[in-house]
Amino acid sequence: MSKTFQLWDISPPVHAGAPVFPGDTPYSQRWAAEIGPGCPVNVSAITLSPHVGAHADAPLHYDPAGAAIGALELAPFLGRCRVIHAIGAAPLVRPEHIAHALGPDLPPRVLVRTYAKAPLERFDDALTAYAPETIEQLADRGVVLVGIDTASIDPASSKTLDSHQVIRRRGLRVLENLVLDDVPEGDYELIALPLKLVTCDASPVRAVLRPLP
Repeated sequence: MSKTFQLWDISPPVHAGAPVFPGDTPYSQRWAAEIGPGCPVNVSAITLSPHVGAHADAPLHYDPAGAAIGALELAPFLGRCRVIHAIGAAPLVRPEHIAHALGPDLPPRVLVRTYAKAPLERFDDALTAYAPETIEQLADRGVVLVGIDTASIDPASSKTLDSHQVIRRRGLRVLENLVLDDVPEGDYELIALPLKLVTCDASPVRAVLRPLP
């Protein structure tokens, strides 16, 4: 996305046509009140899956006993991160695809770009996901959050969600559906705070990057 006031907006647009996993709840909006005689404001009501657009998964999403998104500490979603390009790594981002960007100074957050250009208007059944061993390796290196520019860290057809299960077991946090088209490889400050939805399995985020001081 464009760099404005030293910010990269890495969130896709959310609207009625925004793609969702097949069977998930798309975004919709209606007006509960409209400016007119006797009404000074516009007020809308929205319906959407918390997995629409850029979002943070909660452990509750992949673990029936897991914490809801509103119970999570915010620290993993804010701070230094590294953007790594693995364009063309489909179907899985394996350790060798990101090895070029790892080093002794690896930040505790890693975002991986897999698209040359993210498909913002359609759902990608052939999305690139993380290989479970890649997440294991990153966790071994002290990473606490992983992100990706696709709709899931697991293949769209997966029923076992192997990478989500590594996240669960290792206690990592995850961001999905980012837009990293215009972001060069390198280190940034990530800001992607989830809403305090106390019973929800995920939350939309407005994810942005800004240069490190």
